[in-house]
Amino acid sequence: MTARAPITVGFDLDMTLIDSRPGIKAVYDLLAAETGTPIDSELVVSRLGPPVEREMVNWFPADEVEAAANRYRALYALHGVADCLALPGAHAALAAVRTHGGRPIVVTGKHTPNAVLNLAALELTVDQVHGDVFGSDKGAVLREQGATVFVGDHVGDIVGARAADAVAVGVTTGPYPAGELRAAGADVVLADLTEFPAWLDTHLAG
Repeated sequence: MTARAPITVGFDLDMTLIDSRPGIKAVYDLLAAETGTPIDSELVVSRLGPPVEREMVNWFPADEVEAAANRYRALYALHGVADCLALPGAHAALAAVRTHGGRPIVVTGKHTPNAVLNLAALELTVDQVHGDVFGSDKGAVLREQGATVFVGDHVGDIVGARAADAVAVGVTTGPYPAGELRAAGADVVLADLTEFPAWLDTHLAG
């Protein structure tokens, strides 16, 4: 019998593995105070997912977006990490992949160095971190890494999974309810990551 190759499972970061809203809100408030630009940080954290440049266009002129995004990332590294929390089931989900001899990786729209800081602070251990990608660009990374499952809270994560021909697992811990994740093409929708280990057992048994 041919041995099955180790499974690679990709996870989104913000609102999938971690609740980053407190840290992100704090940093947007700092950026607003520093630049004198009004920013509705509550609105910002209600729609996390895409890279920060896509949010900055709502608050800064086009010629200031890059500088604002770079400043945000620098402030986040200093002030945005401590307030973030691991979401329920995050550690167990990563452990479940390893129990099956697999590789958990993170594929996220967050800036890679800041994603690494978040994971280290919360002792969430993964094999690789790929940041600054969103939507179908996540699919390219997943395909390159041989990921056959991708877990995320955003419809952009579902798009990424479909682009990689990976099983798209949605979780409703982010801005999208189950119906919208299914409509976007999710193969399965979980309430949160506490349901992931049992689902993975069943998926791999099948």
